[in-house]
Amino acid sequence: MNEPHRPHQAVSFSQAIDNSPSLAKLAMMARQSADMLKSVERLLPPALRASVQAGPVEGDIWCLLVTGNAAAAKVRQLVPTLQAQLKADGLPIQTIRLKVLLNKSALS
Repeated sequence: MNEPHRPHQAVSFSQAIDNSPSLAKLAMMARQSADMLKSVERLLPPALRASVQAGPVEGDIWCLLVTGNAAAAKVRQLVPTLQAQLKADGLPIQTIRLKVLLNKSALS
């Protein structure tokens, strides 16, 4: 026989995170990455800021997502300055890796 239909109870995003250690870890890593971008954003030329997005953090390696090769070349020149700012802010990043996104809509 079929079991009686039980309605699914909706849970909020924060409840889902609270109930899942792996989601909680992902959320913490996303917050950390966003905080790091805020820390260095003012060091990026204003015209370049829209081309840079915070990417994943893996240990002491942070990935920045950059639209296009030209923007990546400019950001690459700023990496030592960005690393120095992160260190000054007490953020434990040794390496900044750049990933070039060829489709600008990927940042939207």
